[in-house]
Amino acid sequence: MSDKNREGKRSARERLQEERDRERSRDKRKRALIVGAAGVAVLGIAAAIGVAVSSTGSDDEAEGPVVAPTGANGEDSLAIPVGKPAAPSVLTVYEDFRCPACAQFERGFRSTVHELERAGRLRAQYHLVTIIDGNLGGRGSLNAANAAACAQDAGKFQPYHDVLYDNQPPEQNDAFANKDYLIELAGKVPGLVTDTFRTCVEDGSHDAWVQKANEAFTSSNRQGTPTVLLNGKDVYSNQQDPLTPQKLRKAVEDAAKSASPTGQ
Repeated sequence: MSDKNREGKRSARERLQEERDRERSRDKRKRALIVGAAGVAVLGIAAAIGVAVSSTGSDDEAEGPVVAPTGANGEDSLAIPVGKPAAPSVLTVYEDFRCPACAQFERGFRSTVHELERAGRLRAQYHLVTIIDGNLGGRGSLNAANAAACAQDAGKFQPYHDVLYDNQPPEQNDAFANKDYLIELAGKVPGLVTDTFRTCVEDGSHDAWVQKANEAFTSSNRQGTPTVLLNGKDVYSNQQDPLTPQKLRKAVEDAAKSASPTGQ
């Protein structure tokens, strides 16, 4: 074989190798572009999800000033009082209108609590919170609490409070999110449904106040609803020594005797 033929074959092999090298380079660049594009797409999806989550969270924030219902008292005016201010015993209740355990407490203790309130021996301080909304989603806890605060403005908190628990839906059913339903239930309380009450419910006039009450509860060391305190002492959470209406009555009567000048 002549030197010229050998040189021609070598050049052909070199040209083929160079072409293969160029092809591999093109493939690498193509793969890099695909991976880069995929990365940008993933980041775009993540950003969209982040915006959606943030927007969902902000939708739950009440707008406008914190407006406490008429007569609210306690620290930052976050409690609704029921009963005579001079009563010697105070029952503090943290409750959620969607909470089944709260309804159970109401069913078991309502008649005793009302009787002691009428006798001037007990006054209640109700703190309305939205734990179930936070755990299960929805707005029933918030909307019901706002409606109850609107009823407080009308001087009818206690009867409407009781109507809400008498008509509490199953925990998973967010029926109290429906403001028309809350107004319909208010019709069970004589004289409650007025244009003022309806507007208060529909506008969520006390939403920011309810959320402030809920924030105060969640930032405390209390664990759940209902939380029931008698004269500052937790009397409901001890399952080894459960509270009964009879025990509550006795504790209140004992406190009344201690407060009496004669001890009678």
